[in-house]
Amino acid sequence: MIIMDKSRIISEIESRVKNSERADYTPWTVGISDTPKVRKDQHDNDGKDIGHWKDWSIDSEKDGRDIEEYFLSKGMKGDAGGGSAGYVYIF
Repeated sequence: MIIMDKSRIISEIESRVKNSERADYTPWTVGISDTPKVRKDQHDNDGKDIGHWKDWSIDSEKDGRDIEEYFLSKGMKGDAGGGSAGYVYIF
């Protein structure tokens, strides 16, 4: 497991969005979780398209929440809050 710093994760997410079909934040979802595989399955079971799923191990829960808030403010879907977090994910 490779833990990346907050700025590098933000940069990678920015790159994924910019290189997507629409270069738009609104179709994307951002979230935090301690169990990304379980969370991915939950989203899939809810009928969401998880084809572009990517998760990153984070340094701290605060970093995860900061990353989540940053992308929510740019228009990504998701809910601030939730449980503890060892990972941040997008899809």
